[in-house]
Amino acid sequence: MQGEVNQLFEGDEPPTSSSSAEGQAATAAGTETVLVLKGDSNPKESSPFINSSDAATEKTQQYDRKNMALFEEEMDTSPMVSSLLSSLANYSNLPQGSKEHEEAENNEAESSRATADVLKGPVLGTLMGVYMPCIQNIFGVILFLRMTWLVGIGGVIGTFIIVFMCCTTVSVVHSSGGSYYMISRSLGPEFGGAVGICFYLGTTYAGAMYILGAIELLLIYIAPKAALLNNMRVYGTILLTSMATVVFVGVKYVNKLALVFLACVILSILAVYAGVIKTAMDPPVFPVCVLGNRTLVWKSFDVCAKTIETANGTVTTQLWQMFCDSPFLNATCDKYFVANNVTEIQGIPGVTSGILADNLFGNYYEKGDLIARDKMESVEDQDEPLTNANRYVLADITSFFTLLVGIYFPSVTGIMAGSNRSGDLRDAQKSIPIGTIAAITTTSTVYMSSVVLFGACIEGVVLRDKFGEGVHGNLVIGTLAWPSPWVIVIGSFFSTCGAGLQSLTGAPRLMQAIAKDGIVPALRIFGHGKANGEPTWSLLLTACICESGILIASLDSVAPILSMFFLMCYMFVNLACALQTLLRTPNWRPRFKFYHWTLSFLGMSLCLTLMFLCSWYYAIVAMVIAGSIYKYIEFAGAEKEWGDGIRGLSLSAARYALMRLEEGPPHTKNWRPQLLVLVSTDAEQNVEQPRLLSLTNQLKAGKGLTIVGTALGGTFLDNYEQAQRAEQALRKLMETEKVKGFCQVTVSSNLRDATSHLLQASGLGGLKHNAVLVSWPRNWKQGDEHQHWRNFIELVRETTVANLALLVPKNIAAFPSNGERFTEGHIDVWWIVHDGGMLMLLPFLLRQHKVWRKCKMRIFTVAQMDDNSIQMKKDLTTFLYHLRIDAVVEVVEMHDSDISAYTYEKTLVMEQRSQMLKQINLTKNEREREVQLIHDNTTPASPATPATPLTPGEGAQSPGEQVQMTWTEKCDGEPAKPPGAATPEGIKDIFNMKPNQFNVRRMHTALRLNEVIVKKSSEAKLVLLNMPGPPRNRTGDENYMEFLEVLTEGLNRVLLVRGGGREVITIYS
Repeated sequence: MQGEVNQLFEGDEPPTSSSSAEGQAATAAGTETVLVLKGDSNPKESSPFINSSDAATEKTQQYDRKNMALFEEEMDTSPMVSSLLSSLANYSNLPQGSKEHEEAENNEAESSRATADVLKGPVLGTLMGVYMPCIQNIFGVILFLRMTWLVGIGGVIGTFIIVFMCCTTVSVVHSSGGSYYMISRSLGPEFGGAVGICFYLGTTYAGAMYILGAIELLLIYIAPKAALLNNMRVYGTILLTSMATVVFVGVKYVNKLALVFLACVILSILAVYAGVIKTAMDPPVFPVCVLGNRTLVWKSFDVCAKTIETANGTVTTQLWQMFCDSPFLNATCDKYFVANNVTEIQGIPGVTSGILADNLFGNYYEKGDLIARDKMESVEDQDEPLTNANRYVLADITSFFTLLVGIYFPSVTGIMAGSNRSGDLRDAQKSIPIGTIAAITTTSTVYMSSVVLFGACIEGVVLRDKFGEGVHGNLVIGTLAWPSPWVIVIGSFFSTCGAGLQSLTGAPRLMQAIAKDGIVPALRIFGHGKANGEPTWSLLLTACICESGILIASLDSVAPILSMFFLMCYMFVNLACALQTLLRTPNWRPRFKFYHWTLSFLGMSLCLTLMFLCSWYYAIVAMVIAGSIYKYIEFAGAEKEWGDGIRGLSLSAARYALMRLEEGPPHTKNWRPQLLVLVSTDAEQNVEQPRLLSLTNQLKAGKGLTIVGTALGGTFLDNYEQAQRAEQALRKLMETEKVKGFCQVTVSSNLRDATSHLLQASGLGGLKHNAVLVSWPRNWKQGDEHQHWRNFIELVRETTVANLALLVPKNIAAFPSNGERFTEGHIDVWWIVHDGGMLMLLPFLLRQHKVWRKCKMRIFTVAQMDDNSIQMKKDLTTFLYHLRIDAVVEVVEMHDSDISAYTYEKTLVMEQRSQMLKQINLTKNEREREVQLIHDNTTPASPATPATPLTPGEGAQSPGEQVQMTWTEKCDGEPAKPPGAATPEGIKDIFNMKPNQFNVRRMHTALRLNEVIVKKSSEAKLVLLNMPGPPRNRTGDENYMEFLEVLTEGLNRVLLVRGGGREVITIYS
C-alpha cells in the first residue's frame, strides 16, 4: 500500500524530461490529453466518451449550424426534442384488445411491422365507441327479467335506494384505459393481477348470467313446451357452445351483430315508456285471479270464477275442479276455497290509478310463502296446513334487502365497456369520461324512472310474481309495453344473447392480456392464440368457467357471485384513482375537470359496503381468492416495473418514516441490530465469504435493515464496470442466502478509505446501521497480508468512535449454512465485560432461526478473587429471569496466579516477530528507494542540466537532507528506521531485547481466559465473547492481533462482539 501511495504522489511531481518523455509519462499514468491536429484551426478532443468514428463525424455534421455543439456528446442518450415530438404525439396507450400493444410488450418487432399495414387505426368516437356499448351492457337481463320483481319485493322506496346506491358506486369509475391495465399500472403487478383475474371471473360469470337469462326467456315466455329435465343446464350448455363457436370463428361477426342487439335494447326500452304513457289513457286488459287474498296460478283454468250462470243453470268451472273432488255443486272442496271468494283484479291499473301508494314499501318473503294481496280480506284458519299449494303463486327464494342488492348490481356492471375499448377510440382521454358518464346518467335515469313507473302502473301481486304465473305465464314488463309484448320478449332475448357474446369476446382478451404481461407464470399458456391474435386457449378456459356458472342453473344465484368480482374490481379502480391523486403522482393528470379524490374514496367505500351487503360470505370468498392470487404473484410472479402507485405509496411512507426516525434515537425496546455487512471480493468480483451472509440471515430472519457492502480500490471512472459486477454478485448472493436488504459498492483510491466511506455514508437519515459485521482477516500473519489486518484494526477503531456495535466471526467458513440444522448443542456466551446487553441479545436472535433453534444457551461470567461467586450467580439468574431468557448460568472463578515462563516466552516471541516485521516487511518499491538513497548518499550531486532540471527546493538541499526528506513514514504513522537498522547488528539487538511488561500481562490474561474457555466450551456449537479494544498507541497493533488469536485459539466457531455504547436489551416488553 505504501508503494501505491508513492506511485500516486509520483504522478504529481514536475516533469523532468523532454516533451516526448512527457507524453509517454502522461500516457503511462492514464491521463487524458488534448491533441491539436494541424491542417485546420479547430482543436479536436480525444476522449473515451467521444466516438471518433466516421459515423460520429457524420452525426456531428448533422447538427452543424444548429447551435447544438454543447449537447453533441450526449445525443445518443439524450436526442433532440424535435426528433421525438412526432413519436410522442403518436404514442397510444393500448391496454386491451390491441394486438400492436401486446406485440410491443413482447418485443415482437418483426410481427408488429408486418401487421401494421393491415390493422386500421382507431376510428370510433364517443357515441359509438363508449356510449352505445355501455348502454347495451347496462340495459340487459336484469331490467327485463327482474326489475319488476325487485320493485314488488323491495318496494318503490327500497328499490330506488338500491338503484341510487349502485349507480352512485359506479358513477365515479371512469378511467383512461382498460380496467385491468389501469389497476395493474396504478397499484402494481400483484394488485393488478389479483384484481384483473377477479374482473375476468366477473366478466365470465356475467356471460353465464346472460345465457341463463336468455334460456329463462326461451323456456318460460317463448317456448314453454320445450322444457326438459335439467332444462336450464342442457339448453344453457347448448347456447354456450354455439356462442363460443361464433366467437372462435371470428369476432367480426360479433361486432356486426352488436348493432342489431343494441337496436333491440333501445326499441324495448322505448316500447316500455310508450306502454306506460298508454296506461294513463287506456290501461291494458291484464286480469289477475285472486282467491281470498292469494294469487292463483292462471294456467289450467280459463275463467276466474267458481261457477258461471248459463241457460242450463249454474255450472262449475275449471277452477272449481282444481279445488274440489268432482265438478258437481255438492262436491267436497278445499276449506279455504269454500270460505273465500274469487276475485279478478286488474294487473296493470295504469299510472293514474294511485296504486303507487300501495307499492311504496317492501314485502319480503320466506321461500314457499304465498304471494298475497295485503288489502283484501281472507278467511283462513292459521292452524290448518296449506293445501293445494301448487295452485297458488309462491315465493321461490327467501328474499331480503341485501339479496336484492346482489341481484340488481350486475345490471350496472357494463360501465367498463367503453374503457375496455380504449384501443379503438379516436381520442380515449376525451371519449371515455364523457361517454361513460353520459351512459351512467342515461341508464340511471331509466332505472330510477322505471322503479317509480313500475310501482305506479302495476299491481303489487303482479310485481312480486317473478315468472308471471298469475298472468298466464306472460312477461310482466312485456304486457306493459306497447304495441306488443313480443317486442320486449324478442328484444330482451336478443339483447341477453348479445351481452353474452360480448362477455365471451371480452373475457378471453382480458385473460390473454394478463397472460402476456407474464405476471402470473401459471397462466402463460393462455397468452397464445391463433395467427391473427385471437385468444383460442383463453376462450376455452372462459367457456369452461362459464359452464360452471350455467350448471348452477339459477340466475338469482349467479348474480351475487359476479357482483362480488365486479365490486372488488371497481373498489380497486377507485382506490387507484384516489391513491394517484393523494400521492400527487406527476403522470396522473385526469382530463375530467370535475374529478376529486373524495369521489373515488366515496366510491371505494360504497363498493366495500355493497360487497358485504350483497353477501358477506361471498365477499370473504372473493377477498380470499384475490389475496391468494396476490401472494402467488408476489412469490412466483415475474418482476415488472410499471411505476405503480403502490411503489409511490411506499416512497411516501418511507419518507414519512425516515422523517419520524430523525426525531430521536429508538427506545431500547425497539432496538435491533441494523447490520452493515462488509465483505471482500476476488478478482472476478465474487464474494470471498458467502457464509457471512448466511450468518446475517440467521441473525436477522428478514427483519430490520441490512446493508451488504464491499470496497474497491481505484478510481470510479476506471472501475465503474467492476463495481457493477460486484453489485450484481452481491445481489445474487443475497438472493441465494435469502437476505433482505440493500447492497452498496464504494470505490476509493485505496481499500482503507473505501471501507471508511462505507462505514460513514451507508444508510439514509435515521435509517442507518448500528452494527457492523465483518469477518476475521484470514492469514493475517503472512507478510503480504499486513495491510489487511491494519485495515481491520482501523475499522475496529472507527466503529468505536462512531458508537457502532461490531461483530467479528472467526473461522467463518466453519459456520453453518441456512440449510443445516443443529439437533443439539450449546451456544455459550462468555460475558466478561458489560457491552449494553449485546451478548444476551445475539444468542436470542440466533435461536429464532431454524439452524440454531434446538441449541441451548449457556452464559459464563468470570469472578475475580474478591468477588462473591455465589451471589453473582444468583444476580445473573434473576437478571435473565426478568429478561425472559432461558439459559444456564455458570460463574467461573479465575484466581490470581504467577505469570508462567511460557507466557513470558510467548510475549517475547511476539514482540521479536513484530520488530522484525517492521524492518524486513518492505515492499518492492521501498527497497528500490533504499538502494537509491544509499547511492545518493555516497555519490556527489551532479550539476543541473537542461535535460534534468531541478526544482528550487531540490537545488537548495544537501544530500543528507535529501535522504531525510525522501525516506517517508510508513502508512501506520511510525517513523521509518534508518537503513542501518536492517543490518546484522540491528537484528542481533532484536534477539537481545526484553518483553514489555504491559504486553506480558495482556498475554497472561489471554492465555488464562483461553484455557478456561476451551475447557468449558470446546464442544459448543458457537462461542460468543467480548472483543477487547485495540491499543490507543498504533505501535502495538501487531500485538493486538496476536492477543485476539491467543484468546480464541482452539475454538471452532467464535463470534467476537463489541457493544455500541448503549443499552440494547431491557426487561420491559
